[in-house]
Amino acid sequence: MTKIHTETFGLGKPIVLVHGWAMHSGIWRLFARELAKHYQVTLIDLPGHGRSEAITPFNLETISEFLVDVIADERCCWLGWSLGAAVALEIARRFPERVDKLILLAGTPCFIRKDLWLGMDGQVLNNFAASLQHDSQATLLKFLSLQIKGLNNQKATLQELKTLVFESPATDQLTLQEGLAILKEADLRAEFANLKVPVAVILGQLDTLIPVAVAEKMQALLPEIDLTVIDRAGHVPFLSHQEAIINAVRCFMDK
Repeated sequence: MTKIHTETFGLGKPIVLVHGWAMHSGIWRLFARELAKHYQVTLIDLPGHGRSEAITPFNLETISEFLVDVIADERCCWLGWSLGAAVALEIARRFPERVDKLILLAGTPCFIRKDLWLGMDGQVLNNFAASLQHDSQATLLKFLSLQIKGLNNQKATLQELKTLVFESPATDQLTLQEGLAILKEADLRAEFANLKVPVAVILGQLDTLIPVAVAEKMQALLPEIDLTVIDRAGHVPFLSHQEAIINAVRCFMDK
């Protein structure tokens, strides 16, 4: 049986945190400890990341099955960041009985720009996929740099991000490539529009990967979303603006 690593602490309403591409659950550490003062928080390593074993194929359908299988059989709030947002959306689509609330943190139902939808240039992901084959560490460092671009405390946040990411063994090449394929190909806009659970969207004003202007598009699909834009935040607001993210999560959870 494939091992999926989880870690749970705190008491209260359950929240599961799902990390992004090429990361692991350690990225949440300080944020999760603070959040656990108010809720029961479960960290989970995506398959092939951190201390979780790899799966084949690494796609939304398979990932969602493995994650739901290792979480206690109850309704939870699923908080997905970046790629994790797509995973959380897939879980809400396929296993609605397991989702109480949904939080998309620096994530949208469609990661790339297409059909007047605002997002990342698909060619950038193609370039990442090509460069991964030659130097995966340099590619990851470039991706990390994009996530903190424009922040006032850019240098310190990048160093913290690098320290957290590289404390765990690197994700294998195949899993990284398949993760990029999810970011490029997944389009869950129709599923997002039909969600029946409360949904919060938290975006960073300066995010270079998820344009903040996409909030208007998301509200057009699902007008009742609880939207928060974090001033001067980028793609990793739980590191750079922890208190603001905690406050946004608490306001949503306690409604």
